[in-house]
Amino acid sequence: MVAERRREIGIRIALGADRGRVLALVMGQGLVLTAVGIVAGLAGAFALDRLIAALLFGVQPTDPVTMVAVVATIALVATVACWIPAWRASRVDPNLVLRDD
Repeated sequence: MVAERRREIGIRIALGADRGRVLALVMGQGLVLTAVGIVAGLAGAFALDRLIAALLFGVQPTDPVTMVAVVATIALVATVACWIPAWRASRVDPNLVLRDD
């Protein structure tokens, strides 16, 4: 997404958007998708808990500790995966981006 919107981000920075706002914009979009995925995954896990129970041994399908650990791990990985391109996007030089065309 950041590579596709590189020109837009360069224009935003050229028009005065500070780097923190660009970082927040990109992070926000990525984390919204992550939140939707987590909610859909949890809903699916609870809806299919009888099917999942047949595949698990020694752990309940809706074990709260396991669910929290999985959600926390996914959220942490997604945050890092969103932060790296967001940081790069906030460091874009508008002169170089606008000259590419």
